[in-house]
Amino acid sequence: MLHIHNKELDTVILDMDGVITQTAIVHARAWKKMFDAFLEEYSGKDFEPLDIEHDYNEFIDGKSRLDGIRSFLSSRNIELPEGDPGDDPSANTVQGIGKRKNEIFLEVIEKDGVDVYEDTVEMLETWKKEELKLAVISSSRNCRYIIEKAGLTPMFEVIVDGIKLEKENLSGKPKPDIFIKAAEELGSEIMRSMVIEDAISGVQAGRKGNFGLVVGVDRNNKTDSLKKAGADIVVKKLTELKEEKE
Repeated sequence: MLHIHNKELDTVILDMDGVITQTAIVHARAWKKMFDAFLEEYSGKDFEPLDIEHDYNEFIDGKSRLDGIRSFLSSRNIELPEGDPGDDPSANTVQGIGKRKNEIFLEVIEKDGVDVYEDTVEMLETWKKEELKLAVISSSRNCRYIIEKAGLTPMFEVIVDGIKLEKENLSGKPKPDIFIKAAEELGSEIMRSMVIEDAISGVQAGRKGNFGLVVGVDRNNKTDSLKKAGADIVVKKLTELKEEKE
């Protein structure tokens, strides 16, 4: 049993991008490249490019691919047909530009591989030795592929990804469905489960799900926003949680 912040915990549920793997910035750049090209085509040369600091964090980060597209397009008052999963990446539909973004992202991963946060790997190894139940969640449909590329598959008993969200008709963040599903598959109690997130929408989801402890990971100087979203603790590195143990 893990004791942190006056809580008794036996389960850790971690978001992937930005917590375990250094893929959040790859996602952000892929979104920017895709949307800037789309916006230039759609609005002409005077288009307003996607701003990673504001647009990505506000409308896209932590959400499923299609929800992120809908959210960002709505912020620009752009309406596109939904399309269907068979759409070509060149199609100007929600489904089509979703595939376009994914192609850009996977090209980078195939070329450069997957970098991990060493502080997280250290804590995963520690928690594994302590026989805590571990799950990774992600709104990304590429979650299993990325975890495998990072060599971390053996660390986790459960993986809940974007494919499972869609298959089981679960709502994405900021609703808590993805975390609740992970806890259910682990056979864990919500109040004995710790959620670890770097996205505002993810912290909000953990809070709404009434999890025992919600930890915000501040990789990009947004401590205040993470606390406001409902994080019990905000850390720069997961190894700081060792100091929180009682």
